[in-house]
Amino acid sequence: MIAETGHYALILALGVAIVQTVLPLIGARLRDPQLAAVAAPAAQMQFILIAIAFIALTIAYVTSDFSILNVWQNSHSAKPLLYKISGVWGNHEGSMVLWVLILALFGAAVATFGTNLPRQLQANVLAVQGSIAVAFLLFIVITSNPFVRLDPAPFDGQGLNPVLQDPALAFHPPFLYAGYVGFSMAFSFAVAALIDGHIDAAWARWVRPWTLAAWMCLTLGIAMGSWWAYYELGWGGFWFWDPVENASFMPWLAGTALLHSALVMEKRDALKVWTILLAIITFSLSLMGTFLVRSGVLTSVHAFAVDPARGVFILAIMGVFIGGAFVLFAWRAPLLSQGGLFAPISREGALVFNNLLLAVACAAVFVGTLYPLALEAITGEKISVGAPFFNLTFVPLIVPLLIAVPFGPLLAWKRGDLLAAAQRLMVAAIVALTVMILVLAFNQKGPWLAPLGIGLGIWLLMGAATDLASRVKLFDVSGSEALRRLRNLPRAAFGGAMAHAGVGLMVIGLVATTAWRSERIEALAPGGSVDIAGYRLVLQGVAPRQGPNYQERVGTFAVTRGGNPVTELTPSKRAFIVEKNSTTEAGIHNSWRGDLYVVLGDELKDGAYSVRVFFNPMVRLIWIGALVMFFGGAVSLSDRRLRVGAPKRAQAKAAAVPAGK
Repeated sequence: MIAETGHYALILALGVAIVQTVLPLIGARLRDPQLAAVAAPAAQMQFILIAIAFIALTIAYVTSDFSILNVWQNSHSAKPLLYKISGVWGNHEGSMVLWVLILALFGAAVATFGTNLPRQLQANVLAVQGSIAVAFLLFIVITSNPFVRLDPAPFDGQGLNPVLQDPALAFHPPFLYAGYVGFSMAFSFAVAALIDGHIDAAWARWVRPWTLAAWMCLTLGIAMGSWWAYYELGWGGFWFWDPVENASFMPWLAGTALLHSALVMEKRDALKVWTILLAIITFSLSLMGTFLVRSGVLTSVHAFAVDPARGVFILAIMGVFIGGAFVLFAWRAPLLSQGGLFAPISREGALVFNNLLLAVACAAVFVGTLYPLALEAITGEKISVGAPFFNLTFVPLIVPLLIAVPFGPLLAWKRGDLLAAAQRLMVAAIVALTVMILVLAFNQKGPWLAPLGIGLGIWLLMGAATDLASRVKLFDVSGSEALRRLRNLPRAAFGGAMAHAGVGLMVIGLVATTAWRSERIEALAPGGSVDIAGYRLVLQGVAPRQGPNYQERVGTFAVTRGGNPVTELTPSKRAFIVEKNSTTEAGIHNSWRGDLYVVLGDELKDGAYSVRVFFNPMVRLIWIGALVMFFGGAVSLSDRRLRVGAPKRAQAKAAAVPAGK
């Protein structure tokens, strides 16, 4: 009965989504407030119905109801509870239910908290959001029903892909989907503005919180995926420029540009058309990521192996929404006023520079990701575009952007003083240069560009500190007055500085571990040792161990440094009996210097084992930086000025402007 309840809830949600799409659009067109008012309760009801379906599927997994095909294919009675729950979205059908649940959640949030929105705008936004839900609910009901029954019911299930049975990856998809799907709200606001033919600074105020929330979730989702790949896949790296990794990175780049563009629009009523275009592009890239993961065109640990016919369905959805949005943009964008003017040297100019470099960098990743797929589809020829291409195209675009980041907050709106900003950043430049010289002195054998990268990370950290110091007029006023100013700073100022500092930490981690990483591959028998980065590792032995739903061989390594004991590492190879698959569990020791990373390989002749040992300097700064960026976004989101809804005066002004003017 649980399965039938979930299935019917999805079908009812589809019907409600159709109502949410059609009636508000008719009401907005006819200026009928009663029809337009249907949007909010319909969005809330749609969320409730999809939540019922999701809860029903979760109950089926937790209770191991193997009469449901989806549960039988992706679960097992011996699986730990956490992975029974994460198994709900660890497959194509269940993950799509999570996808539409998050979509409905954002729509219900706008319906519930966006009460200050002009009624016509809210109706159009929720109608567009409802149309997206219609498309994906149809996709689920027609091609990806998670509630299909088996008769007779099997005694037990086939289990979940072993590499997905991990705490980080259990929570990685929900955050990633919240980012992907969250950008649908910016898309809906953009299409609604094009339908109305009107956009102003208040529109940017309304759209920024949703964009920021999606950006935060996508940042954390990407970071969790990177962390999982680092310690679970056993290759010692954190990013492989995998096409599916790129599929999440591209909307992040576009979303970052959108956040900064919306800021210019809110503060200066400028970049209107560009902001609308970015909102469309960002969600379009999210849809493309959904297509790449589910179409069967990619082979990746991240991708779902599904029927290509489903990919055709998603391709049709992309064609309707992306194509329709761009056609609407081409038709209605010329009706939008251009907004305020500003000098090239200004905060607006710095943010435009930021947008241009982010957009071009995103385009470089886009070409490198899709060109091999397009070439194979057209000619049948397979080529590989790997890290060298992305490093040579992406890095030269990002470096000037990072150099420019500290200047932006120090420039005035409309017309800034570049020399004055440079003077304020003098201390930051001196500290960064000093660190570069010290790093070069301690690493005279190279690589020679690494000290520049470390200096760039310090430049970003000091630039963020300089921004806050400049806002409180540190050293220009008394200490008590500076403290008072610091307490009164808007939270968005702290959040922005934290996000920029997080980027600096990431840059230091990326440069250090890429430039000075050490690696040893040895065949070790018990009692054998290997030296790396000042550490000595002695293999004391390898023994079997039984896990809850796997068997493993565990190696024990005694780690010393300078003859003194440091720690004991226990990497292992796990064999999952039900899934008939295996995983590698790395042994990792973290210190302020970096990670000592050990992987136990296959057994060789004479009782020896293949062992790979890495030392990754300061690699943890990559994920610490991502967390700082996430919390910076959260601090900004808590700013009372960045609340959902519009100020009453802006609402009245927006409502007074006729559509199309």
